[in-house]
Amino acid sequence: MDEAAAVPDGPRSSGGGIRGGGDDRDRAGDTGRVEDALTAPLVQAVRDLGGYGGLVYLRSRDRRSLVLAVVTGVPRSLLRSWWRVPVGGALPMAEAYRRGETLWLPDERATMVRFPHFTAGLPYSFGSAHRPVRAGGEPVGVLVVLRSAARTPMDAEAVALALRPAGRDMEERLGRLAAGRPGPGRSARRIEYDDEPVGVRLPTPAAHPVRVGLVDWDLETDRCAPDDEALALLGIDRADFGGTLADIEARVSPDDLHELRASRHDALTHGRVRSRHLRVREASADSGESGYRPVELWGHLVGGGTGSARVLVAALVDAAGGLTAAEAAERLPDGIFSLDQDGRLTFANRRCEELLGRGREELLGRYPWEVVTWLRDPAYEDRYRAAMLSQEQVSFLVRRPDGDWLGFVLYPDVHGLTGRVSPTGPPTGGESAYEAGAAAGLVPGPGAPPPGPVAAARAGALYHVVQMASVLTEAVTVRDVCRAVSEQLLPAFGARELALYTVREGRMYLLWESGYPEGFLTPFEGVTLDTQLPGVHALTTRLPLFFESPEDLSVAYPGIALDRMNAWSFLPLIASGHPVGSCILGWDTPHRFTADERSALTALSGLAAQALERARLYDAESAVARGLQEGLLPHRLPAVEGLRTTGRYLPGTQGMAIGGDWYDVITTGRGVALVIGDVEGHSVGAAAVMGQLRSAVHAFAASGRPPQEVITHTNRLLAELEADAFATCCYIELDPGSGRALAVRAGHPPPLLRHPDGHAETLDLAGGVMLGVQPDAFYPVTPIELAPGSVLALYTDGLVERPGSDIDTGIERVRSCLADTPADSVEHLADRLVRTARRATERPDDVALLLTAYR
Repeated sequence: MDEAAAVPDGPRSSGGGIRGGGDDRDRAGDTGRVEDALTAPLVQAVRDLGGYGGLVYLRSRDRRSLVLAVVTGVPRSLLRSWWRVPVGGALPMAEAYRRGETLWLPDERATMVRFPHFTAGLPYSFGSAHRPVRAGGEPVGVLVVLRSAARTPMDAEAVALALRPAGRDMEERLGRLAAGRPGPGRSARRIEYDDEPVGVRLPTPAAHPVRVGLVDWDLETDRCAPDDEALALLGIDRADFGGTLADIEARVSPDDLHELRASRHDALTHGRVRSRHLRVREASADSGESGYRPVELWGHLVGGGTGSARVLVAALVDAAGGLTAAEAAERLPDGIFSLDQDGRLTFANRRCEELLGRGREELLGRYPWEVVTWLRDPAYEDRYRAAMLSQEQVSFLVRRPDGDWLGFVLYPDVHGLTGRVSPTGPPTGGESAYEAGAAAGLVPGPGAPPPGPVAAARAGALYHVVQMASVLTEAVTVRDVCRAVSEQLLPAFGARELALYTVREGRMYLLWESGYPEGFLTPFEGVTLDTQLPGVHALTTRLPLFFESPEDLSVAYPGIALDRMNAWSFLPLIASGHPVGSCILGWDTPHRFTADERSALTALSGLAAQALERARLYDAESAVARGLQEGLLPHRLPAVEGLRTTGRYLPGTQGMAIGGDWYDVITTGRGVALVIGDVEGHSVGAAAVMGQLRSAVHAFAASGRPPQEVITHTNRLLAELEADAFATCCYIELDPGSGRALAVRAGHPPPLLRHPDGHAETLDLAGGVMLGVQPDAFYPVTPIELAPGSVLALYTDGLVERPGSDIDTGIERVRSCLADTPADSVEHLADRLVRTARRATERPDDVALLLTAYR
């Protein structure tokens, strides 16, 4: 909750994507800064959805992160862990940004089901709507509105409709900033953000204004000179005012005339007047009956020397608002206090002072849990978080060190929190139940020494550890782990550079880097473990190293090469007691590492080390499996006169990156057989079944059996193997001399044929069920004919299937590519057809392709 620790290091930038064109500022209602353009639409969105808070995230310059730009209705300090989130993270704002769709989570249950990582960091009851924001035709951020889960439920369609006006307004404003206008000192800007978030107050209902009037009172002559506001408070028209104290006394309640006259004595004796309470007659505008308005008189004496006038310069303060309310609060038997939106105390009555054992001056402007030592347990601060983020009443019990119990009730709204504290009895179940819970760590211990500020757990640090652990459980290969660590650590801690090193045979080798200048890390490749480098020392000593400025690093390691970074952390990667490598993070501004941050980074390095060690073992096993699969695929295809054939195989990126796709070209007594097949699954078992099927098809084809019998016998064999696996296959026997062919299809995608004139079509082949499903299944034969210059394409479904689209769309995409690509080189054509699949970072299925050019 320390605000100083919650502010990112470095000055706020004034350029580089956070200012737009100047001529549109009046229309946008801002000063040209992107944060100012967001304010009015954000407030409108909160109002339209009936929410209590709102956020706007914008993309970072490096496009890795979404950065919180503007926040309203919620303290910035409560969202410290979410000031910067990874674009690829399992978080609602990131998913809305990636998918370009509005996301509605009505309550904590819906959030838990879809985003357990997010709920782990904010385990409170609230709903949230996430609307992507575009500018210049591209996604630039996300609008988020927080809504109390206790309010009337809304469906997703109603939420999207409510957010539409504010969302469009925001996009228009950002569009104008992005476009800019040509002119001196003006240019178009990309909408991006890398600063700290700007806090915006939601509009508050009009409060009763505090009225203050000034009066000069000559104590020698009782002449008075009030200003217009003082006369208004006294209910006197200036034309009727005679300029004497008697005119004022005529307006004061008879019961308070002594207070007014005692002010003279205070001024002459003490030189000042402190809070003399008066009541001034006031006629009601409705009934005309006379009432009284409370005012206070404050002042100090001017003059008083020999021969000089003694004048009391006084202020009449209208006490009908805050002052009277404060008086009322002082009369209550319970303690009353108020916290601002950030959790700092702004008011406490005397009873609250007594119950907390601290004076008002000690408490004002500070967090209560930092001043009152027995409230320092993070569990009590968490109640404040729960109230502010759920916008619902929260109550809890606290046992003071002297054994007495206090009951706290917190009443939140978007501008702060009012609290009530009163003496009470022990919780239900008695003190023994409470103490048992404390012993188990479920509640703060009764009268136990409070933890220091460093030991207090913070949701932010805890969230990063939970998030990293959740992400790393889904990372399989070393590359997966490195990518996950990079995507999590860089945005979470605002770092700009990351390098992961592994140790092999006593030397350090780079596994992954992000953000470094080209070639900067080359001199460090393969250094020995006795080299004087901080990354090596962190590993050999097993202690993390933190440097908050270039000077600190240069003093510790004289002559070390430095790049543009200004702060570093060097973290050892230790798994199961043995060294794995080092993780290096760099910040582009001087960075103060808090105790929480150091603890979180150290814990995260341990998680990364365990994941890397697990992934290295997995990669070793996968290498053996891939070797098995590569051994089962044909190393070269036979040369057949009149035909040019080539094949391509790409393993999937999920699981062990092996599967059951295969292709083959087999010479037969009647010509040549072109075969492609796909066994279900991604495992060593699938690869083994694939090897058996390929051998069976090869044997049946080489024995001279016709196409139908080859597939029928292969189907029966797979069913008899009882391998609990199914397969698809397409088998075409081609006569190179005539171009005539017979085709059989068993549940496999249809082949594609490119004609000599360049147009391509999908061949409509009759087909049977998948292999291994029905031992006695029938497979029809379809005759086809190839003209010289034709190209036949056989493929597996991994080439044409994409998440979120149907297979027909994928087949059409490949058909178009086949038609549009010159067929002069069958190798070039094959590379062109698999190019999209080869470049995909996520390939859920294997890809196999067999091209045959008929000359």
